[in-house]
Amino acid sequence: MSSLTQGIKKIHISNIANEAVKLRAGEKILLSGTVYTARDAAHKRFKELLEAGEPLPFKLDSAAIYYAGPTPTPAGLPIGSCGPTTSGRMDPYAPQLLDLGLKAMIGKGERSTAVTEDIIRNRAVYLCAIGGAGALACKCVKSCKVIAFEDLGCESVKQLELEDFPLIVAIDCVGGDLFRR
Repeated sequence: MSSLTQGIKKIHISNIANEAVKLRAGEKILLSGTVYTARDAAHKRFKELLEAGEPLPFKLDSAAIYYAGPTPTPAGLPIGSCGPTTSGRMDPYAPQLLDLGLKAMIGKGERSTAVTEDIIRNRAVYLCAIGGAGALACKCVKSCKVIAFEDLGCESVKQLELEDFPLIVAIDCVGGDLFRR
C-alpha cells in the first residue's frame, strides 16, 4: 500500500451492506466492484418502470449508484472522463430506491433532509467523489458497458467495474453528515 492510501479503508461493493453500518462521515475509502451510473433522465425512467410494475435494469439489493454521465470513451480506454454530478437532483427518487435495497449512492454535494433520514432508516451510505477530477477518476474504472437506456447517451445506465475508487463518506447511517456539521 502506498503512503497516499495508507489508513484508507478498502471496501468491495459485494460487502457494502455490512460496511455501510460501520462507516462514519469523514472517513476515506477506496471502493472496488460493480456500480451503476444513473443521472436524472435514468432516474425518471426508473420511477416509470417501478410505477408500471416492471423490473429495473439491475438489482437494487445492496447496489451502488454513481451519479455520473461519463464522456465518450477514447480509443483504448474503458471509459472517458467520469466525474460525479450534483446528487441533489436525484433526491426526489432516492427514498424509493433506498427502500428497495439501494445501499450506496455516489455523487457530489449535499442531500435533502428526507434523503438523509432515508439513508439512516435503510442503513445505507452516501459517498462523495471529488468533483472536477473526472479524468483522474476514470483511471479507477476497469470496464464499462451500457446496460439500459442507450438512447440517453452519456446518461444511459452503465455497469462499471471499479478498482480502488477514492471516496469520502458524506452521510452515514447514524446521522453523521459532512454538510450539516
